[in-house]
Amino acid sequence: MKLKFHNTYLFYTVTGKGPAIVLLHGFLESASMWKKLVPELSKKHMIIVIDLPGHGKSGVVGEMHTMELMAQAVHAVVKHLDLPTIALMGHSMGGYVALAYTELFPSEVEGLILLNSTPAEDSLERKANRDRALTMLQKTPNVFIRMAITNLFAEEDRTQYASAIEQLKEEALQFPLAGITAAVKGMRDRKDRTSVLRQFSGSKYMICGTKDPIVPLTISEILAKHCHTDLIKIVGGHLLLTENYDETVKKMRFIDFLCI
Repeated sequence: MKLKFHNTYLFYTVTGKGPAIVLLHGFLESASMWKKLVPELSKKHMIIVIDLPGHGKSGVVGEMHTMELMAQAVHAVVKHLDLPTIALMGHSMGGYVALAYTELFPSEVEGLILLNSTPAEDSLERKANRDRALTMLQKTPNVFIRMAITNLFAEEDRTQYASAIEQLKEEALQFPLAGITAAVKGMRDRKDRTSVLRQFSGSKYMICGTKDPIVPLTISEILAKHCHTDLIKIVGGHLLLTENYDETVKKMRFIDFLCI
């Protein structure tokens, strides 16, 4: 399905009936990352999966896709479906968007899951890396995309997941360059939302990979404790649904509002 948003369209799917859960993919990903999980979750829930602006089939909205803008895009779909409340699960960048949504529309969010994500803003080093990424995207976009996806996996695991890595690269290379660039700018300039997670009174969880090269486990442990958020640790890197799907789903059964 598609919905008009600003000057373009958002693509989304709705599966199942029951309490609504919105799934938000990460950077250089799309709704396809949830394909295997949706049948599990939709047994007792309505599952809404959205291609965020500039990713998947959704169009580019502007030169910068802030987390707030992408949260508003998600809200447009939620309101179109006439859903009074939802739970959110966001992977990596999708977690940033989920927190922005929670800040903008706090009364509408009942549950929150950050999968391989963080409420913290980028460090100065990370911001500098984003700037270098923008330069690479101007000069050698395909090289950047391939490198960025490879770097999501721990170095010792890249051979094992070579096929999955290639599939991710092939999909991401189809995304509009303007959308990828807009997302990098939005992630670089996003605000710290540690206080949003800490103050959120609903059920909240962080699911972390023990070998995540993007969101280190040691940092996640500190943030989860500070934000009074349940922390679920799973062996794997930044793409737990690819690297350790069965264990991830098994641990998700302990999340009260998922009911799987």
